[in-house]
Amino acid sequence: MADIKFLELLSKDYPNVKAATAEIINLSAILALPKGTEYFLSDLHGEHEAFIHMLKSASGTIKSKIDEHYGGVLSESDRDDLAALIYNPQAEINRRKKGEGDFNKWCTTVIYRLVTICKSVSTKYTRSKVRRRLPKHLDYAMDELLHADDEENRAHYYSAIISTVVESGIAEDFIIEMADAISNLAVDHLHIIGDIFDRGAHPDTIMDFLMNYHDVDFQWGNHDIVWMGAATGNWACIANILRMNISYNNFDMLEIGYGINLRPLAVFAEKVYGNDPCEFFAPHILDRNQYDPIDEKLTAKMHKAIAICQFKAEGQRIMAHPEYKLDQRLLLDKINWQEGTVTVEGNVYPLRDTNFPTVDPENPYAFTEEEQEVMNSLEASILNSDKLQEHIRFLYSHGALYTKANGNLLYHGCIPMTDEGEFEEVEINGSRYKGKGLMDYLDDQVRKAYFSPSEAKESGRLGDLMWYLWLGGNSPLFGKDKMTTFERLFIADKASHKEHVRPYYKLIKERGPCEKILREFGLDPSRSKILNGHVPVKIKDGESPIKGGGLLYVIDGGISKAYQKQTGIAGYTFIFNSRFMALAEHKPYKPLKEDGTQEFQSPVVKTVEVLPERMMVLDTDQGVELVEQVDNIKQLVEAYRKGIIKEQY
Repeated sequence: MADIKFLELLSKDYPNVKAATAEIINLSAILALPKGTEYFLSDLHGEHEAFIHMLKSASGTIKSKIDEHYGGVLSESDRDDLAALIYNPQAEINRRKKGEGDFNKWCTTVIYRLVTICKSVSTKYTRSKVRRRLPKHLDYAMDELLHADDEENRAHYYSAIISTVVESGIAEDFIIEMADAISNLAVDHLHIIGDIFDRGAHPDTIMDFLMNYHDVDFQWGNHDIVWMGAATGNWACIANILRMNISYNNFDMLEIGYGINLRPLAVFAEKVYGNDPCEFFAPHILDRNQYDPIDEKLTAKMHKAIAICQFKAEGQRIMAHPEYKLDQRLLLDKINWQEGTVTVEGNVYPLRDTNFPTVDPENPYAFTEEEQEVMNSLEASILNSDKLQEHIRFLYSHGALYTKANGNLLYHGCIPMTDEGEFEEVEINGSRYKGKGLMDYLDDQVRKAYFSPSEAKESGRLGDLMWYLWLGGNSPLFGKDKMTTFERLFIADKASHKEHVRPYYKLIKERGPCEKILREFGLDPSRSKILNGHVPVKIKDGESPIKGGGLLYVIDGGISKAYQKQTGIAGYTFIFNSRFMALAEHKPYKPLKEDGTQEFQSPVVKTVEVLPERMMVLDTDQGVELVEQVDNIKQLVEAYRKGIIKEQY
């Protein structure tokens, strides 16, 4: 009876044998196509221009297509211009309008060239899938240009369509939309392995871009999870995200992008630290604010004010959760107010800043009445930010703590392990979990903390679990023994700033632990890979992103400008298509010049594995789903032919 009910529901979509068999033919044809190209990136850290350029350029793949088709036809300069048009069509159009004698003629020429490249990147897809990736209203004309293959009539047909596009005054829109279609078709599926937020200027722009992307998933990073915690109203998380982004001068994003009202904090900071230079809290200025520039002296005071709020909020959470084992991070009560020193894990350090006007030595983790008002205001602003809450919900709907995709295991940080290579047992909410069980439990609890708090096992303030995952010693998203924010702000001795990584990062240099992790998640080490980010790979120091004898890839290469001096490069893209796996090593992104030109440096692409035979859709996760769909529709056809279910016409 259950099967009949299911088939009756299926018959709503395929009401007769003809409709059902047509879909079987369609799905079977898709199964015979080559697998689409997957792209994997991590640790974007708000670098919106660099990230969007990576996707628009398909990490150098589009330039390769241009060289393949026009290498003997166009000069290198013309090929570069065509690439620039695809990567940033509006900027290139603006440049051409200023410098071209006959702009309409230029439009006609580049549309022909764009059609050639669009055909090249769409060969793996069915015509219907290509049509879905084309822009609404212009899809008919583009589809005809891509699929009109009658040699005798094509030249006249092409000419008629393109001349009409130009004469109708929509050539600019047409070029922009076709350039976007090329980029969209070059990447079939995008995996973001954590850390969209913090340091860089515009994670909000990245999230807006990804919400309109055709196929994307996320594996949450610690910088994502702390924003997810802040979105619940958790003060420790709120103070962390504001401290980080104030310290990087990201006021356009905070106040304009997300509408977070920082005025109460600014007024409070000016009042409390008016005569304090706050010299050790000066912002790191990687990008300038366009709409909301804040004086650097005021920024430093705001940074210090929210940092003290952070240490108080965290102190309260630590004392509320002894199972987190973070007592060593209670430092405000370790200050010797007479000597101007602080004791950290048995070591006494002089403080380089001893002005703590809002800290009561008798009760150092208590908020003052004014701090309380500021935090209440900030919480309300974040809870009522429609844009922020929309972005957080998208992270939930398209994200997870880990993902298994086409035989590969994706997670941001690490799997907690002991020095001996066993999975570490971690106590959460009174129970102990390890390995895959830990990841599954945490994923479930993080979702409940946001969507259904009454069902979560979390004790204390809502969002405390996200705060623990942000900086906890056994957090799979953090992977270090401690986060030394207090030390970096208040202690000059850099030895105190050191954060030691967990055993995982030593173990994964060998193949055995990587095989153990893959098996724990039900994957075959002979065919599967692990992809994670979180710890920047210092190429300039001789480090390699390839670990575990080729089983694990750390693809945090420093998209963030804050890391590029350490890594020597500007990020990785891991590429997995139907024939091979490859790593694209990127150079720093360079913005537009004053004359409208842009310098693009193609990444260095290295093949890391060639597949023994071409991978088809049939061999993918999607293929498994399509095979099941075909089987179900075949059962429906049989039910129609036996008269069990009536056909509708």
